[in-house]
Amino acid sequence: MKKILLSHDDKMKMYLVPDEVAENLKKYCMDFGFDWILNDPNAQKLRVITPSGEIGYMFGAQDFIDYLNDHVFPDRKSTVVAQMDFYDYEIPEEYKEYPNFNF
Repeated sequence: MKKILLSHDDKMKMYLVPDEVAENLKKYCMDFGFDWILNDPNAQKLRVITPSGEIGYMFGAQDFIDYLNDHVFPDRKSTVVAQMDFYDYEIPEEYKEYPNFNF
């Protein structure tokens, strides 16, 4: 398990995730946001109907972690480690080594 940083219009959080996720974070995030959410029936709760009748999508970092835990790595649960005191656009030097993604 390795540490990553995720955010969604708020200060970043540090998570402990399976090594494969940390080593390929962008790929896992894109698979989640552009494949799973659009196509998997289990993602229905993240789809909303907009006032104009179109399908919209509402999701963030915790939804990504839930996706990993429930559908990709149910045997290796990802967990939050810490609430950070910075945003994705101001990552301090000491945390720049961690893979990061902003939803």
